Formats: sequence, C-alpha cells, structure tokens
Amino acid sequence: MPSSDRISKVRKTACHVPFDDSSKLILMSDCHRGDGNWEDTFAHNQTLYYSALSHYYAENYTYIELGDGDDLWKNKSLLDITRAHNNVFELLNKFHEKGRIHLIYGNHDIVKGNDKWLKKNFFTYINKQEDKKARLLKGAKIHNGIILKHTVTGDEILLLHGHQADFINNNLWKLSRFLVRYLWRPLEQLGVHDPTLAAMNYSKRDLIERKLIAWVQANKQMLIAGHTHRPVFPDAGRPPYFNDGCCVHPYSITGIEIANGEISLVKWSVKTRPDGVLLTGKDMIAGPNKLTGYFSYNKAPCQRPPDRC
Repeated sequence: MPSSDRISKVRKTACHVPFDDSSKLILMSDCHRGDGNWEDTFAHNQTLYYSALSHYYAENYTYIELGDGDDLWKNKSLLDITRAHNNVFELLNKFHEKGRIHLIYGNHDIVKGNDKWLKKNFFTYINKQEDKKARLLKGAKIHNGIILKHTVTGDEILLLHGHQADFINNNLWKLSRFLVRYLWRPLEQLGVHDPTLAAMNYSKRDLIERKLIAWVQANKQMLIAGHTHRPVFPDAGRPPYFNDGCCVHPYSITGIEIANGEISLVKWSVKTRPDGVLLTGKDMIAGPNKLTGYFSYNKAPCQRPPDRC
C-alpha cells in the first residue's frame, strides 16, 4: 500500500475531537521516554518537559501527544519507564482525570494500538510515594490518528505520528524494533547511531516530509505530525504541513500551540537570570498565525460523521 493510501486510511478511521477558537491545545511528540539509563534520550529533558506540562495544566490546556511518547522498542517493560519517570506519569494522569488528554501511537509505541496489550500493560504504573501499583490513564484510548474539527467552520486538521510515510518504520516495524532492541541499542551505548532513525538520517527525513507534503497538496488537508523530530511551520499560503519537533532535542523541547484561533511553534529551554538562577522558559519560534490562513486547504469532504474520543 502506498504511503498516501496509508495516510488516507488514518484519516478515514481517525477519532474526531471538536475544538473552537476558545480551545487551548498543546501538541507534542517523540518524547521517547525510557527506563532512566544513560541511553534514555528523554532523561536529560525530563525536568524541562515536566515544567512545560505543569504550565499547560495550570493554564487549562489540553495535551495531545502525537506518538512515540514511550520508547517501547528499546524497552520491553512500560513499568520500567513509568518507574523512571514517575512524576511525568502522575501529571499525565491529572490531565486524564480532567478529560484533557488525547494520545496517538507512533512506530516506537505502536503496540499501544493493540487493545489486549493495553489492558495487560498500560493501565497501571508504580507509584513511588506509596510503593505500589496505581491506576494509569484508566480507560484511555490510544489512536492511530485524530481529526480536530472546528465546531463553527467545520474545518479539519489531521493529526498523526507520521511513520505512515516511512515504509521501514511502518510496514517493517517488527523487524525495525528487533534491530533497535538487540543490535542498535547495544551499539548506541558505544556511540553508533541507528541509521533507520529518520531524525538522524537526513535524506530519509527529507523523503518522509516530501511524502507528507504531497499528501497535503493532493487532499487539501491541513496536517500536523511528528516522527522526523524536525519542527516545520509553513507560512500561510504554503501547503499546511506542520511538525511539532520532539522532546529530545539537546537542552530543549518543542511543541505546537493552538489557542485563540491561532497556531504557534514554541520551544521550552532552561534559561539563566542575571543573578544566576536557572529557570525554564518558553520562546515563540514561529507564529502565532491565524488558523484561517491555512484552512483554505480544507476542501475535502468529511469521511465519516464526527464523534467524541
């Protein structure tokens, strides 16, 4: 199946989430939360990520994770991951209790698309304070894709991870997982990078982006993805393909905010005050731009009636 058909299939089966100009959404992806060992690429940004999400929780944002939240290629056990990043999962639970979280799976956590795996592995974690298992995101659904549908204009934004445009990491994901877990992870400990990783293979990343942009142009549909780890924020009038970047950049994390009918690309990093005190802060990389400047691409008919996730 061509990558364009795989993306279209996601669109047809995507869960619909309503939003309007009063909605506040933060989109992040590619956290690659690991077990806390030194090759855990999320570990060096854990505090930064927690600080950013605490801000969005306090400001009443809804958190949408566009896949690869947990690295279940390198790690077999989700419990090991939740034990290493306990405070992060407690915060995600708080979003869930407020009904303000939506999750998409990517290639590194594609097993979350299996309901049996979810029931067996996903809905509990180790609460360090009480030293016992506790409920984790109980009843949450993990989606292949989500469509944000504007309740006033009817315009749509397709959200997906983006590995659907990557043959190796989509069709051959089991082989890729085997190679990462048993070959590239040991080599990574010696400083060798995984050549199948889109974020490290620039020609592969460019090819994936061209496929995603081609789909946007062919289907007249605004799309936001992750997977490549490279932030993308087009000017109005250009094909509306966006990428939220990742949470494993050196010393920073990126995300896409949608609020007040506008879209922005933001970066969180550690800053230093004149008195030497360290603090986390947010910078606007691009935008805010009005969503209406991109909605002109949304001319394709709806594929299914909207429903709530």
